[in-house]
Amino acid sequence: MRFPKITIYDRYIFMQVLLATCVAILLFTIVWIAPEMLLNTIKKTLAGEFGVKTAILVLFYELPKILGKAFPVGLLLGTLFTFDKLSKDSELTIFRAVGLSFSRIIAPVIVLSIIVTYLCYLTGDKLIPYAAYKTDKIHGYAQSTQFIYTQKDKSGHPTQAVVVSKTKVKNLYDIIVLDFSSEVYTDVHQLSNIFYAKSGHVEDNRWVLNDIVRYRISRDGIFTDIGHYKEMSVLDAESAKNAYTLLAYSTKKEREITNKDLLSYIKLLKREGMDEEYRYMLNKYLQRYFHPFVCILLAIMGCLLGFSKPREQRLIGFTIAIGCIFVYYITLPFFDLLAEKGVLPPLVTAIFPPIAFLSAIIAFYKSKDL
Repeated sequence: MRFPKITIYDRYIFMQVLLATCVAILLFTIVWIAPEMLLNTIKKTLAGEFGVKTAILVLFYELPKILGKAFPVGLLLGTLFTFDKLSKDSELTIFRAVGLSFSRIIAPVIVLSIIVTYLCYLTGDKLIPYAAYKTDKIHGYAQSTQFIYTQKDKSGHPTQAVVVSKTKVKNLYDIIVLDFSSEVYTDVHQLSNIFYAKSGHVEDNRWVLNDIVRYRISRDGIFTDIGHYKEMSVLDAESAKNAYTLLAYSTKKEREITNKDLLSYIKLLKREGMDEEYRYMLNKYLQRYFHPFVCILLAIMGCLLGFSKPREQRLIGFTIAIGCIFVYYITLPFFDLLAEKGVLPPLVTAIFPPIAFLSAIIAFYKSKDL
């Protein structure tokens, strides 16, 4: 198999687009990080919550989150700016005059976009989760959230529910345990005991609670007895492991989880019957693969928008590019909601934006008459 020969033209276009893309990514990063993130970090530094070194690290670990969005945007603007400049300088006219087809002209851009696609995928799979881990370490892993795990019997009736208000790694705080009786009414499940624990911790095969107060409840829903215990265990081996996995990932955004762990989490959600969360996370998992592919599509779109006549207004192409970026990112939460509520399958909601960009590319290509 013989690879095409790399010419001076390929190196020239590659470097021009690479330089413009890097500048666009840098500007996007500065604009994104400057307003709120930088201001909050400065405030915490002046208040003594962060040292100067810690503040710099906090900003540094925020960069991967920004780069995940900056790569596609930078590539679109970089290719658009480069090809618009080539058009205005009549260089593209010369390239076409010497017999270069449109596909040959954008070949170096496709190579660069494949590299950026891999970097975008690597950022989402490795860099963002690692940065989130380091950020949590700086903040001490403390999470204030209301987590509820419910055990059910084979018929689907709840047997026990564990409510956790705050976590720090495997330490639990302000835990409420609800024991359900075997009696089931039409609209509610009867409680037999309510336990409240100030603290607890997670072990491999159980959750251990400390300093517990127990409220025994009669069939009429009245407290009949109050007891105190130093320690008690809840959840069995498998349930304890599953509950901690759900607890750990429920306090994170999907971007903070690696692809491998996210896939395991999705399988667990399906086993636990958490349908809405399962569909939402499956949609975000599929987006991990389709979102980097958008880099290639945006690079081609940038080339098409950059092809213009010498006196054609430059503002038109940039306006369309900014509009495409805005529509893409503004509609992602909408498709997430459609997947979560089961209106559309996660595969459809994840693949629709790339297909929309592909359709736009075909339309632009035909309108340019290249």
